[in-house]
Amino acid sequence: MTVSLPQPRPVRAAVECRGVTRRFAGQAVLDGLDLDIAPGEFVALLGSSGSGKTTLLRALAGLEPIDEGRLQVPAAMAAVFQEPRLMPWKRVWRNVALGVRGAGVRERAEAALGEVGLAHRLGAWPGTLSGGEAQRVALARALVREPQLLLLDEPFAALDALTRIRMHQLIIRLWRAHTPAVLLVTHDVDEALLLADRVLVLANGQIAEQLPIRLPRPRQAATPGFQPLRARLLHLLGVETEAEPAVDLSHPLSRTASR
Repeated sequence: MTVSLPQPRPVRAAVECRGVTRRFAGQAVLDGLDLDIAPGEFVALLGSSGSGKTTLLRALAGLEPIDEGRLQVPAAMAAVFQEPRLMPWKRVWRNVALGVRGAGVRERAEAALGEVGLAHRLGAWPGTLSGGEAQRVALARALVREPQLLLLDEPFAALDALTRIRMHQLIIRLWRAHTPAVLLVTHDVDEALLLADRVLVLANGQIAEQLPIRLPRPRQAATPGFQPLRARLLHLLGVETEAEPAVDLSHPLSRTASR
């Protein structure tokens, strides 16, 4: 007897763009752009200033209309921008809970703040927060909505170097815990390589290049394969680099110098 097994259903993309065009003053910033992002995939988007990165993210967030084409995103979606955009007259937990409906709103806001390490600041006023704390509140506000798609528009650009490292570690931990699809818009090639499964380069209103990043996590600049990918992305962005001399990390002096 032949048994017919059910065929697996195709996985629906978290983001699907087909022929997306957006014009300003008659000039196409997005010009017939096609893009797919799989559920749970972490994608970084690079491009020169004015290339349309933020326009694309705002279109996906429903904040920017498109002139032509089709885009499909999940209903459960949240965005974090470079500025935390917290309401100064609302305490931290109320900023996180803003717009949240249903039972246990405060408890859900407290749980989200706990995830970003700010359970002790739930009653604080936004004006008393550091820049890194304010961005963590913005992340908590996004996570409390349990998004299937998380849009990040240069959320770490205004932070100091050490705080950015901590935020990178936090965003990876939260992404693994909640498994949303992520689109990160950034100017920072290293940030894209440290965080993403795939890096896209936007040029002339289209995705000009996409590179899968098959590097183990956690990543750092010394991770094998990191520097060639970095050089490739910088080349695509019009920046040429000189090859760095190889360092023998097995040598005691090399290990000391690398610390």
